[in-house]
Amino acid sequence: MTPTPTARAPERATLDKAAGENFPVAPFFLPRAWRTDLMAVYGFARLVDDIGDGDLAPGGADARLLGVPADRAEDRLALLDAFEADLRRVFDGTPRHPLLRRLQPTIRRRSLTPEPFLGLIAANRQDQFVTRYETYDDLLAYCELSANPVGRLVLAVTGTSTPERIRRSDAVCTALQIVEHLQDVREDLGRDRIYLPATDMKRFHVQEADLATPTAGASVRALVAYEAQRARELLNEGAPLVGSVHGRLKLLLAGFVAGGRAAIRAIAAADYDVLPGPPKPGKVQLLREVGVTLRGEG
Repeated sequence: MTPTPTARAPERATLDKAAGENFPVAPFFLPRAWRTDLMAVYGFARLVDDIGDGDLAPGGADARLLGVPADRAEDRLALLDAFEADLRRVFDGTPRHPLLRRLQPTIRRRSLTPEPFLGLIAANRQDQFVTRYETYDDLLAYCELSANPVGRLVLAVTGTSTPERIRRSDAVCTALQIVEHLQDVREDLGRDRIYLPATDMKRFHVQEADLATPTAGASVRALVAYEAQRARELLNEGAPLVGSVHGRLKLLLAGFVAGGRAAIRAIAAADYDVLPGPPKPGKVQLLREVGVTLRGEG
């Protein structure tokens, strides 16, 4: 089915966000077939996050495409339910949303299963109810839904899944999620979400009010440094994934690991003060980290 001009607008708006991501989505050096399928997966992941965060394009086009009544177009749970129903049509019918119609050939070509996609929906549904995490293990369980499915889909699309690679990929993806949470402490607080474990906040004598200040005090910086070290250890655990593959996929996966390491270095360079805004690495630092990761020196 060819998307109508009305349907194409929200699809394009979602895919255009790929350029602003921390890590490459489907870089030019990959085979065209991989790029096509990875962008289809990205479109799904980006749209479900936009639904969960309330960041859909104005005008309610996505709600109309999903069959959600106008009076519930701002109801995130209703939108997530409709989106899940449309995902199921990808596997046994004709989906309504153009991004899911775009995904359908990828799923058939790569024999993808519903589970990773359902995990991403479940994570965004959880975001509507759970806005604080008591322990680090609780946060890891959330990352199992919100981040790890993406890496598993990359392996599935490229035909390189093995149990060991999945384990390493999960470590990398969880680390990247934690790094993103550290960069976005202030933004997440504005959504009434805190992804710093409450037990760690207590250990470092950090109150929620301390996260709302213009700059971080010593206790917040110590907490961020502690969580950044955890993310660094996860990246190191997952880094052998890069050496287990070859060719252009190796470069892609090195970019993921290096992106996380460079972001942690940027956080450290800001003396772990993430409250003024997300510390971001420069291109030179990122390229340097890619080289280190490819050489297996990290």
